[in-house]
Amino acid sequence: MSTAEVSVPPVNYRELMKKVEHAVETIERTDDVADTIHTVTSLIIGQFRDELGLYAGRLYQRYGGYLVLQKAFGEAKELPPGIRVPITYEPVQTLLDHGIVYMEKSDPKFDHSLEEQLGVEQFAAIEVGEDFVLAFNVAPGHHREDILFSLGILRHSLNQKIRQERMEGIFREARKIQASILPRRAPAFRTFDIFGRTVPVESVGGDFFDYVPLSDKILGLAIADVSGHGLPAALQTRDIYMGLRMGLGRDFKIVRTVERLNRIIHESTLTSRFVSMFYGELESQGTFIYVNAGHPPPYHLPADGDPRPLEEGGTVLGPVADATYERGFVNLRPGDLLVLYTDGISETRGRGGDGWNEYGVESMLKVAAAHRHEPAEKIVEAVGKDVRRFSRGTPADDDRTLVVVRYPALEDE
Repeated sequence: MSTAEVSVPPVNYRELMKKVEHAVETIERTDDVADTIHTVTSLIIGQFRDELGLYAGRLYQRYGGYLVLQKAFGEAKELPPGIRVPITYEPVQTLLDHGIVYMEKSDPKFDHSLEEQLGVEQFAAIEVGEDFVLAFNVAPGHHREDILFSLGILRHSLNQKIRQERMEGIFREARKIQASILPRRAPAFRTFDIFGRTVPVESVGGDFFDYVPLSDKILGLAIADVSGHGLPAALQTRDIYMGLRMGLGRDFKIVRTVERLNRIIHESTLTSRFVSMFYGELESQGTFIYVNAGHPPPYHLPADGDPRPLEEGGTVLGPVADATYERGFVNLRPGDLLVLYTDGISETRGRGGDGWNEYGVESMLKVAAAHRHEPAEKIVEAVGKDVRRFSRGTPADDDRTLVVVRYPALEDE
């Protein structure tokens, strides 16, 4: 293509915006970053050749102090692979500072020897993600502002796509972690009926519960709430899962296990987070020994008495390296319930006649007690349904987790 001066008709902005919209739609339909960059480069050269004079393109990837040529498109000069452009080149510095650059050969920053090697007399370039640069040869006579405007929109859409794919990759990894540690089924432990469920506010949450079979006579039960959501929370719940099982697997006593887990969380690279956790060991005859590490207290609902909060323990895990904890005890009898929960349930907000209110612990316990003769799974479902009724469709702002332990009475058998 000749780069001699030519007469370029005025840009039809209506048609230009249609092409920009079409390019954005194409970006949204591509499957991954590599496909996105390849598709968009070919599309820009094909669709914007007439209006913007973009007739060739080059893809560079950043390695250390250089942009290294990866691929050429359109009518670009044939070049050997691996050509490097130093990031100290002033147009590249402008690009990295602003995300976009337009350069003509009359500009004093234009390196004629370098651009002649690349076959370029004037060019525009956009930064893509953190590692890639797309540069385009521009034919003479086209308007700088039109080029910058159109490429700026495309750059924004392209980077949005890349960020979206990276976040989706992060969430996929977090979902794998969470799926690998949450129980897949309720445990079969003597005559006890046990069921738990977590509903994350995002695709990956910070709530966690676990059943830990210690022997045929003892079952460990854990529930925890990690501050935050997403991958950091998933990684922290993995620390809890591994720390608990490693400690219990070495026959550490319950208090020592929790204290060691606190130190693990404190020394973790995720020390900006903290964890509330409740852990207890249920024995076959109904004795329940527990430690509450700053978690909303679970409740023992006796068959014939008032609910009792299980509060013995200590502070949340993480902030204090040498925190100490105490044990609590409760004896379950036939007809009793244990209700373990995270504050995403009790603090669910709903709007009533007197304004915004919280669902509260009392509402949860009232529903659990009303369904106490039903299976544990039905109790969990009944509380969840009542929480949704109370919220009246208000989006949840925290994960909701509930675990119910039911000691069936003879009349329930």
